Amino acid sequence: MFRHLLTLSLLALLVLSPALADSRAKDRVALVIGMAAYREVPALNNTINDARALAETLQAIGFDVDVLMDATREETEAALADFAFKAETADIALVYYAGHGVSVQGTTFLIPVDAKVRAARDIVDAAVTMDQMLAAVDGARRMSILILDSCRDNPFPDVIDLRDPEVAKGLTTGKGGLAAPSPERGTLVAYAARNGEVAMDGDGANSPFNIALRAHMVEPDLEISLLFRRVRDDVLAATDNQQEPTTYGSLPGEPFYLSGAGNASAEAGVEELAAAWQNVVAADRANLEKSAEAGDSRSIVGLALAKLDRQSTEYDPAAALVLLEKAVAAGDPDAKYRLAKVLEGGLGVDPDPERALVLYREAAKTGIPAALNDMGYFSFSGELGLPKDRDQALALFREAAAQGHTEAMFNVASFAANGLVPELGPKDAADLLYRALRGGSELALDALINNADKFPQETWAELQAILADKGLYEGAVDGSFGPGTRRAVLAAYGIFETED
Repeated sequence: MFRHLLTLSLLALLVLSPALADSRAKDRVALVIGMAAYREVPALNNTINDARALAETLQAIGFDVDVLMDATREETEAALADFAFKAETADIALVYYAGHGVSVQGTTFLIPVDAKVRAARDIVDAAVTMDQMLAAVDGARRMSILILDSCRDNPFPDVIDLRDPEVAKGLTTGKGGLAAPSPERGTLVAYAARNGEVAMDGDGANSPFNIALRAHMVEPDLEISLLFRRVRDDVLAATDNQQEPTTYGSLPGEPFYLSGAGNASAEAGVEELAAAWQNVVAADRANLEKSAEAGDSRSIVGLALAKLDRQSTEYDPAAALVLLEKAVAAGDPDAKYRLAKVLEGGLGVDPDPERALVLYREAAKTGIPAALNDMGYFSFSGELGLPKDRDQALALFREAAAQGHTEAMFNVASFAANGLVPELGPKDAADLLYRALRGGSELALDALINNADKFPQETWAELQAILADKGLYEGAVDGSFGPGTRRAVLAAYGIFETED
């Protein structure tokens, strides 16, 4: 069950209209960056080859790819800014960087070709940080991926001594490489080598990591976590265990593919997730079970959900319940949320709304945005035995919205547009509506297109101003809903409709 709440008139969920436009934004986008022809530090041999080869591979599997080669810092930052806007309407956004990189005091810097570093402090003004690259993919609706093929030797040994305790402060090791990141949920960061280690260029035209990455990226129906495990195994074998790629991040509960099978929809229900995970089991059961045996709770949840696929011969809700309880006992918040869904709906098991509510609460306390939004719905509607409490519902919606949950953004915007949030005005409501659109909220799109009169004129005027500032609207900022505003709303969502 996926909860929405249209608080404008406190009505039931509207149904999204059929296709409204001629074309949609690409659902998978990538920015591939290669740096080799450095002006002040040693040039690199394979990075341009690696970047070009990866760009071709991504294009072949359906990504819309931007390529940036031997760029200055200014050019790199401009490309990242442009890509960030494009990524907002994509399901999956990926940035790949091949070039020099170095970590200083726990911050990872990626080096453009014009970098001049005469002292350690110069690195801040000469390079691009990993955080800037993460920001470029962060707006993707469902999955953000940053791949750094850049764990090479320190390019500034004369001015940055990574063995110096003051310089190396915050690093895991002082022997080179890149520091470990802490990406947000739904973001995967992949390194060509374990933090602190140095990646190898290899003996041929491409690095071992690049070769392995491209080989597995094109495999259809290979779930992304299993994909990077295969890359790791290949690189270890190719380098006699001298280089071990590693990944960081907390993947969402649904499986993701770069090639082949379609990804489950945003905020997929249990039955859709069950079918999606059953596809993973069919494609790579051994590795999924191996990961589960090693204690990977996401794999345990995936195996559990696969057993709830009614179309599968392996449908076994009792076994699914055992696996979910195992992941819950290990403290996995996503497992708590998934089990709550199963127990609330009685999907293959007896409904247990009381236990479901406990699990929803526990998942919400850990900050799972969907759980917060659901708890807001329960508080608003009085379901699962909760007393109706509009203030509590709003607080929960706001907490979920602050974490990027688009339906919660719409719910808060609806409250604010109707003057139900004293500290939020029409401009705040419009900003939330815009961000919900960019994040892919079908509820926001349908409400704005088909129920425009439910929003006050002041809110529409503020939304028009935002759309104009983003280059999506050229009409008068007057709060009226006409063809131009309609096209701008669609474009904000990622649908482009031609003029009549």
